[in-house]
Amino acid sequence: MKIEPSLRHGLTNNVSIASNMSTDKTDAGASRSILTSKAMWVLMFISALNFLDRQVINILAEPIKRELGLSDTQLGLMTGLAFAIFYSSLGIPIARFADRPHTNRAKIIAVSLAIWSAMTAACGLAQNFGQLLLARLCVGIGEAGCTPSAHSLISDLFPPAQRAAALAFYGIGMSLGLLVGLGAGGMIADAIGWRWTLLLLGLPGLLLSLIAWSVLPEPRQLAGDLRTGPARYGFLITARDIFRLPVYRNIVAALTVASFLTYGASAWQAIFLMRSYGLSIAVAGITLGIIGGIGTGIGTWIGGYLAQRAARKGSHHVLTGCLVALLLAFPLSVAGYLAPDWRVCAVLLFVAGLSAGMLYAPTFTCVQGIVPPSSRAAATALLLMIQNLIGLGAGPALFGLGSDLLAPHVGRESVRWILVASTFFLPLSAWLYWRAGKGLAAGTRD
Repeated sequence: MKIEPSLRHGLTNNVSIASNMSTDKTDAGASRSILTSKAMWVLMFISALNFLDRQVINILAEPIKRELGLSDTQLGLMTGLAFAIFYSSLGIPIARFADRPHTNRAKIIAVSLAIWSAMTAACGLAQNFGQLLLARLCVGIGEAGCTPSAHSLISDLFPPAQRAAALAFYGIGMSLGLLVGLGAGGMIADAIGWRWTLLLLGLPGLLLSLIAWSVLPEPRQLAGDLRTGPARYGFLITARDIFRLPVYRNIVAALTVASFLTYGASAWQAIFLMRSYGLSIAVAGITLGIIGGIGTGIGTWIGGYLAQRAARKGSHHVLTGCLVALLLAFPLSVAGYLAPDWRVCAVLLFVAGLSAGMLYAPTFTCVQGIVPPSSRAAATALLLMIQNLIGLGAGPALFGLGSDLLAPHVGRESVRWILVASTFFLPLSAWLYWRAGKGLAAGTRD
């Protein structure tokens, strides 16, 4: 068959065009993959700084107290309540703003990072309790804009099948930040003092905010098909409907009790190791970095693995791991705080500390399953707000108040005994998880 020159020319052009289109698609896919990979690494390091700047103040609490003449109650307010009030209360409105179609979430993250990093450095310049408290409030304001926007951004960067892995990678930064904040923070403070430590730790965030501003994409136009429409009802009505679910109320209560004990203890464990065992700030920081950073990371993985296996037997089995972890943590924590040697204490607290990480995956899996899809974000936001206000906000402050009340009777061992006393509330959290599991077993959400 003879092909006319004009037709041959047209076929050649079509093949060439098709080849170019295929090459363009391949190049576009490769470019998007590289862009997404860069974005995830930047977000993971932002997550690490988010937790580092939040937790480093705990390892620096004792030298801060000595220089500024603070009470344990003031330390508790500064390490917990000052941060938690603004972090928790601003998280919901910022998240709702980030969900607007025309909001650039990448810019929110970059600006938030710059704010909390600058305020972390400002903490190092504080000359009295009032200035330090104000700086910590501003750290909370900055960090409130990070995680809600980051989760929303990641959900648009990845298809549903890949989102869990992407969010897990982002979450690795939290354990990394805890490990570096407590471990490296203690060593740096030993060498240059708490003021220069805070000033130094504020710099990486300022530099990373510039990178985030230029590197992080805003994928809404590319992932428009993944977006959902605005909620039909206002937030207050949605919150009312969610809290009508008894299972949800029990889960919120269980996690809040556990978070109160965890945040309260973590704020005072460094001081406990230094006062009761005579450890240096560097050794205490490294010890707690391993307990909190590595232990929490392992616990998170174990909790997710067990929850996934338990879910195959029925949704009411998902919370069983939480119940077991808390009941094991109770005697281990008591034995750890009363141990005569700090090494024995560290080993026992490491094992007990796995429970903190084991709670989160089963808890949020259940929350997402008992509410309708249109209320899932609101259910999570409400849980985080209550958990942080009571756990992070009141926990460290009330532990400090308890230490001050015990000090006239037991002296420097007041922190040890308030930590021991707190562990007796772990069975309460376990009981609340049992009630939630019982509600799930009944086969109804309400």
